[in-house]
Amino acid sequence: MVKGQEKKKFKFRITVRGVLMVLTAILVGVVIYQNWPDMVEAFYDLKKANAFVLLLLIPEQLAMYFACGQIFFSYLRTRKNVKKFTNGEILKISTELNFVNHAVPAGGVGGLAYLTYRLKPYNVTAGQASFLYLFRYGITTIFNYLQALVAIIILLIFNKIPEGAMWIIPVALLMNMGVGFMLWLIIFVASSEKRIDKFAKLVVRIESRLIKIITFGHKKRVISDEKIRSYFTDIHASVVMMKSNKKALIKPALWGIVYSLFEVGTYYLVGISLGRWELLPYIMVGEAIGSVFDGIVPYGLYELGMAGVMVALGVDAATAAIVTVMTRVFTLIFTVASGVVPYYQALSGRKVSDDAERNDNYEEDTESRFEESKKRNKKQHKEEPKEIE
Repeated sequence: MVKGQEKKKFKFRITVRGVLMVLTAILVGVVIYQNWPDMVEAFYDLKKANAFVLLLLIPEQLAMYFACGQIFFSYLRTRKNVKKFTNGEILKISTELNFVNHAVPAGGVGGLAYLTYRLKPYNVTAGQASFLYLFRYGITTIFNYLQALVAIIILLIFNKIPEGAMWIIPVALLMNMGVGFMLWLIIFVASSEKRIDKFAKLVVRIESRLIKIITFGHKKRVISDEKIRSYFTDIHASVVMMKSNKKALIKPALWGIVYSLFEVGTYYLVGISLGRWELLPYIMVGEAIGSVFDGIVPYGLYELGMAGVMVALGVDAATAAIVTVMTRVFTLIFTVASGVVPYYQALSGRKVSDDAERNDNYEEDTESRFEESKKRNKKQHKEEPKEIE
């Protein structure tokens, strides 16, 4: 060892980013383990499918991810304070978001948290990100149920609904009304400053009690009251802006419709690969009603509910099972393959983007201070008395 040099000691530090990386890897392993029997079954079912049609699922999925991203970013383009972004960034963030929604068993909460995290460098607040996430859910859900009603009408016209499956009609109607009521309630609460403030106070009280129970009274708060109220104030501001500028929602709504069509198209392409062109209306109804189960428990029940509805409508059980299982397996594999690398890159590279953002802010502050200094010097120069010759 050279004199004067000290041996560097390796320091092991536990960071939130590192914990997230490890936790995500474990969760992905759990998801694959839970779906392994279906993956084996889907592998054997490939013999019955047209491989060329199945390959079309790759560009179809990428187009669906891009449409999902455009729901958020086409709206953000109307906001002046939001930083610019490219189509590549839109697709990248969408693949990451889809990966998180599949990896984290939290019914979409994990996706919302990650979207908030990823949009922060673009000057998007947590409240604004939540508003966009709810807007995306509202648009896609409403369109899913509307297309389900259209499909039911088509099946009724051609007398394709068995008598024992007539219960699907009132169920579809009730779901439409339920989603419509929930969206109205959210807008009603968020559009009033007084109502949103009362709701924020309620959340603060609930959060305080839960933390006391979980920590056995050692902690009273994890998130400050100010942050919670600021979060809901952002949602309120976004809703007010939405109501004052409804034109800004046209493009996101259209992209939401495109996204919903691609979502149904994923199942339909698998159906076509099996030579079952007539399955589209059955898939539309099954996907809409099955999504109710998906919102409650992410694993298994979505496909079970969808396949059950298709069987009730007259599709043979074998075909319904193959379509739903094969689609789930393909989307799971493609989600992991397309999203895992961008996800880990985003987590590991966030520090760089944060540093760049701080540098940008520092440069902007330096420039503004320089301009102010120039103005002061000019003013002082004008006010100085002229020397008497």
